[in-house]
Amino acid sequence: MNYFCDISFKEKANIFSFEYLKCILFVVEIEDNDYVFTKKLYSKLITTSHILEDFLDFHGAKKNKEWVFYRELSATIRHLSLACYSQRHILNRFKFYFFQENRYETFKLEAFDTLKILQDSIKLAAPVILEEARRLKINIPATGYNLNYFPGISSVQQLDHNIDDSNAKDKQRENLTRIASEFLEVVKDFDQFAFYERYDLKKINDLVPEQFNEVIIRRYEMLIHNIQSSFDSYVVNTKSSSGNLLLEQLRSHFSIVFHILQVAGSLLHFYERHLYDIGFKDVYKNVSESLSNLIDPDVVLDRAVNFCLFYAWRFLSTGKDLASRILNENMETSIIEVGIPKDRGFHSRPSLLVAKIVQHYGGEVKLLVNNDSFDAASVLDIQWAGGKIKKEEIEVVQFKGDLRALNDLKILAGVNYGEDLIGKGIPLPKELAYLS
Repeated sequence: MNYFCDISFKEKANIFSFEYLKCILFVVEIEDNDYVFTKKLYSKLITTSHILEDFLDFHGAKKNKEWVFYRELSATIRHLSLACYSQRHILNRFKFYFFQENRYETFKLEAFDTLKILQDSIKLAAPVILEEARRLKINIPATGYNLNYFPGISSVQQLDHNIDDSNAKDKQRENLTRIASEFLEVVKDFDQFAFYERYDLKKINDLVPEQFNEVIIRRYEMLIHNIQSSFDSYVVNTKSSSGNLLLEQLRSHFSIVFHILQVAGSLLHFYERHLYDIGFKDVYKNVSESLSNLIDPDVVLDRAVNFCLFYAWRFLSTGKDLASRILNENMETSIIEVGIPKDRGFHSRPSLLVAKIVQHYGGEVKLLVNNDSFDAASVLDIQWAGGKIKKEEIEVVQFKGDLRALNDLKILAGVNYGEDLIGKGIPLPKELAYLS
């Protein structure tokens, strides 16, 4: 099969630039400063810039001093448009999200301001793109698209919710237990990025890219996307149950975080790949400087960190109690009776291992010592229980709660809570490898 044709590179450059430049011309011709780009416009910018970028890359434009800036401009439009598309989606969908407290007016205002900042960056780049196309003698379309070609996505109507499906109750509870646990794991892991006051530019430059970068954010984006996919595939909402509001609230938290992380990923990719100075010289440095003069790297970083990172962490954090409640309402529970750590009791190591098992699953587990109950997720609580156990010379205790944690606690108790008789750590069974 012949993958090549007789059309010259220059002719194809005109073909692959046409719709892209028609969009760019539309952007340049917009006179209303209050006009907010629609998702359809962003989608068109994404697809046309992407196919042009691929075409240019296929022909080696990244390593050609005549074409590299045109190529970099197409990448600029693509990544800014990807960020804007996700941001516009958040704003379009926000009224359909369910949150426990109505305290997100500041978020909506800042989300809109962020969208306008990114949109203005595209508008700044548009005339430069036309100028570069003319320099390369690429044909400019006679006119841009008509305004009516890019309608907004919403209308005055909403379709009736007339599917009231249900799932097997036990299976539903099993899926909710797993999804809520996975969400809590992400919350716990993401907490390393927590901050309460917005960062100044120096702190942001210390963070990016060494501690916070596209690779890290894409990992969390994938984890949240997998949780959302599991929810949409295996949890079926009914339209009139009290529990349904909780499920909608939970989905709202990980859905909005997913889209915020999409924005962050696009911005960080653009910064790291196209604006960040990694020591290139001559042509590449000149191109990077030209882009930096056009699109302010400080603004890109500020929005990636002080908007995206901040609100991703905040929405994850506010969803934590909700996920814990759903988990504890749906998990399978039981009670087990086990011995205490021989000779040394619940001192630091066994207490820590017990707490880590309970925290790993996220469900509630109580340590029962005669008539007293202690939180098995708390090392301090377990050690308090240890004092009572030692004082009253108790040899057997009970754990009550999340069956998944109880199964692992039974395994842990079977190896004397990971210690030999003189208190030295021993290898744990493979089922408890996550404790290492």
